Amino acid sequence: MDRIVVIGTSAGGIDALRVLVAGLPAEFNAPICVVLHTSPDSPGVLHEILNRVTPLEAVNAKNDEPLKPGRIYVAPPDWHLLVEPGRVCITKGPKENRFRPAIDPLFRSAAQVFGPGAIGVVLTGNLDNGTAGLAAIKQLGGTAIVQDPADAMFPSMPQSALNHVKVDYSVPLALIPTLLTDLTRQRPRRAETAVPFDVNVEVRIAKGEHPMEPGIEDIAKPSIFTCPDCHGVLLELTDQNRVRFRCHTGHAYSIDSLLAAYSDKIEESLWNAIRTLEETGLFLDAMTRHVREAHTSADSERFSALALEARRDAVALRAIVAAREPLAGEAVKTR
Repeated sequence: MDRIVVIGTSAGGIDALRVLVAGLPAEFNAPICVVLHTSPDSPGVLHEILNRVTPLEAVNAKNDEPLKPGRIYVAPPDWHLLVEPGRVCITKGPKENRFRPAIDPLFRSAAQVFGPGAIGVVLTGNLDNGTAGLAAIKQLGGTAIVQDPADAMFPSMPQSALNHVKVDYSVPLALIPTLLTDLTRQRPRRAETAVPFDVNVEVRIAKGEHPMEPGIEDIAKPSIFTCPDCHGVLLELTDQNRVRFRCHTGHAYSIDSLLAAYSDKIEESLWNAIRTLEETGLFLDAMTRHVREAHTSADSERFSALALEARRDAVALRAIVAAREPLAGEAVKTR
């Protein structure tokens, strides 16, 4: 078996995957691995949804399960899906771009194991997830396919891949099944390339191995920024002229996903401040009533004024939250 298809998608991905797998023939002769960004508490029924529309067999991937042509392996919620020689691997490695499962670890592992036989597909989704992994597939001689952004429900992910990767095919979703069928019937033509050290390091991190043994400091340099997840120092990687970040724990971010994470932290901090101000107002109201009952009018007026001030500040912060825009929306063009 010298071919594998790996597919990554996010927002709008269920509908896109239904269209794609419905168009594949029953004799499709390569395994397919799928990562759809989901929440950790998702019911994990994507494989059942796909089985209703495809002649192939879709399964929730299990650790050490053999890779078989014509089978669709779906990443379970809160597990990374990777490939190893002849089998799949699911891990609790650190989140990448704020997700587990994440697209890039799957794509890197496919590039590492299959080299020119790896076919990566980026479908609809927000931000720039999948771009780094697709670049690794191309670096090792594989084939890069993206859904035409004009055809995608959420064009940011495929557009980012087009901006940063020398994509082989950018086509509407309806044409991808035929394209995959044709490609998997061909033997890989390009010579295999040695797997770069940085790809091996990042695959090991996704498998849950310690980022420092060996590696992250050998492929990245410390930055002045901190990880939104664990608050450790972020190290900066330069990946084919694109900047990415990893912390010593292993959490990984693209520029867009780091902006999104910081944006979430800002909103969380604002709501915490609003809650504290409103609780302060309630506390001061209680103290106002207490001192009035004790006939200490001076303190009563002071506490009442402070309560009013706290509520005014809370109202002002609520207005800021209502008016602010996320820091990361469409994919940021960095070249």
